[in-house]
Amino acid sequence: MARQRSRIDRTLFRTDILDLSHDGRGVARRDGEGGKVTFITGALPGEVVMAEQTARSKHFDQARTVEVVEASPLRVQPKCPHFGVCAGCVLQHLEESEQIVAKQRVLMDNLQRIGHVQPQQVLPPLVGDSWGYRRKGRFSVRRVEKKDKTLVGFRELDPRFVADLSLCLTVIPEIGTKVSVLSAFVESLDGRRDIPQIEFIAGDEAIALTIRHMQPLSEADRAAWIAFGQEHGFAIFLQPDGVDSVHPLWPQEVPLSFRLAPWDVELAFRPLDFIQVNANLNVKMIEHALALLDAGPQERVLDLFCGLGNFTLPLARGVREVVGVEGDAGLVARAKENAQRNGLGNASFHAADLTQDQRQAPWMLEGFDKLLLDPPRSGAIEVLQQLPLEQFKRIVYVSCHPGSLARDAGYLVNERGFTLVSAGAMDMFPHTAHVESIAVFEKA
Repeated sequence: MARQRSRIDRTLFRTDILDLSHDGRGVARRDGEGGKVTFITGALPGEVVMAEQTARSKHFDQARTVEVVEASPLRVQPKCPHFGVCAGCVLQHLEESEQIVAKQRVLMDNLQRIGHVQPQQVLPPLVGDSWGYRRKGRFSVRRVEKKDKTLVGFRELDPRFVADLSLCLTVIPEIGTKVSVLSAFVESLDGRRDIPQIEFIAGDEAIALTIRHMQPLSEADRAAWIAFGQEHGFAIFLQPDGVDSVHPLWPQEVPLSFRLAPWDVELAFRPLDFIQVNANLNVKMIEHALALLDAGPQERVLDLFCGLGNFTLPLARGVREVVGVEGDAGLVARAKENAQRNGLGNASFHAADLTQDQRQAPWMLEGFDKLLLDPPRSGAIEVLQQLPLEQFKRIVYVSCHPGSLARDAGYLVNERGFTLVSAGAMDMFPHTAHVESIAVFEKA
């Protein structure tokens, strides 16, 4: 028997907005619905709005703002013409300085509600460039027959659709101002229906586009991509299959790297490697993390989920030894190359599955003084449960998801005897609801 869908009531309703959710939507409790929570796109706390229901479930409803009856004093005119359609950034209607305040509140709420902990000190939020900052990302590509055009852009608020973008103001201008040009170019190709995505990444000297294509490119399309790269200053890479299939189309040698000037370090990378998207904030974040870790010249430091060495190599400038561990063997290989390129013989790197027990790994047996970790969204609970944590005088945890940080903070404090000394948000992705944060733990 087919499941019966909950009926959506398209009748407009008036409601007060009480709070802001973790994903940037207004939170209301509807009269006549038993106080049922409704998440409303485009609404801010303190506002009165007319809204239309868009989805219904047992525990909460979803809606979109149709009219703002009483506006918040913090509401501003969104800078991007695609706001409200594109899901790339959902907080442009909130005054810029207040966005990080909202993210700080999300972090503290998660720590208390999920981890049952609170920091002794709330760190001042860390902010950097807020427009034209995104140096890495992925555009979806779709040929829309009804529109007779190819769309290149981020997903709409309804993720089934690709937003029809003319530009993107959060992406670096070299790419963000050319979204419509890129769309028109892909539309001109023989294989426009066979390209599902285009990834972009920028170093200090070069910008690369990686074209995922499901069928071999025609010779005409290959020549067209080369000409497009030459005209607009992009290196062009092709990806006919998995990550390992990526190869340069033009030019054959591409200097992809970025410098971390305060530490005289240069990190080379490949087109699909992970790098922090906001270059300006990345430098501030490294400075912040290293200051909080406060590792001395005689100390041995462990850097987990180290990637290319974004924290490891700057750390190496000031400690006796730093060991970076990462699950991706390719990133580890490039981290080793980066250490050698920068003449850092006191930085070593190892590939290991950090969800598995690493207590007997050779790099673990010598012991450490301090720990820095920057895990993926899923957090680091598996590795924390296995580590001999008593050896670490201090732990600095950089997080891209406040929920997983809160869970792990609860474990460190409530089960392993650490104190949550301080925590604060960092605005790596301005105008989005993404919350980057940092926390410091010490043995109680």
